[in-house]
This record gives sequence, structure tokens and C-alpha cells, in this order.
Amino acid sequence: MGHFDKVKKLGRTKSHREAMLGNMAMSLFQHRMIKTTDAKAKALRPLVDRIISTAKKDTLAAKRQVAKTVKNKEVFKKLFNEIVPQFADRNSGFSRVIKLGVRRGDGAPLSVVELLTEKPKKAEDKKDKKKKKAASGK
Repeated sequence: MGHFDKVKKLGRTKSHREAMLGNMAMSLFQHRMIKTTDAKAKALRPLVDRIISTAKKDTLAAKRQVAKTVKNKEVFKKLFNEIVPQFADRNSGFSRVIKLGVRRGDGAPLSVVELLTEKPKKAEDKKDKKKKKAASGK
């Protein structure tokens, strides 16, 4: 009947599942996009949305609550300084899951989980703009 399956167990113990999802959340905050299986992606999305919603409160209690999951200091700072301000006008839906296909080795369905933030501008883009300005100026 499926009345008691609100938590996707992913074939792991509770401690292993929490650690794995916490590490995946940190990787997502660090890289803004990660590739994983469909089941893990679907389990990760509510966790990430809950972390960002809590971080938006920007209180000491909220920071301590987020620190339970995000254990890396650099990722923690990046979350509060760069990622959360981009979601100031959004109430929910901070991430999305896009299905990719199947993995070649074992046929597992793969997905990409990504944060709905602006892409950071790279140094190469700035160099290209300088070259274009120099070329148009001549």
C-alpha cells in the first residue's frame, strides 16, 4: 500500500543516507550542478530547498541549523554570501532536476540537479570583452 514510505531509503541506513545527502548538498552548493541517479536527485531536492529556506532567515539559530548539514566552512560561507542573496525574491523552488538518460555501465537512470542561480562570470569572459572593446575602438 505504501503508507509508510514517505522517506526514500535508497537502500541505506539512516546515518549513511543523511551523510550521503548532506555531502551531495554541499557539492551542489559548491558546484551549482551535480550529476547523480534519479532516486538520489529526487531525495536531494527537498533537502536543498529546506536548507536554503532556513538560510534565508539569516539568524544565528538558522545558521546553526544549516551548519548541521553543511559542514564545510567555505561552502557554508558561499551559501550565505553568494547563493542565498540570489533567492531573496523567491519563496520556493530553488533547485531543479533534469533527467539525462541511463548510465552506460548498469543502466541506472541519471539526472542533473542544479541550483536556479545565475552563472558566475569567469575571467575568460572578461578577457573576451576587453578584446572586443579594443577591436571596436580601432
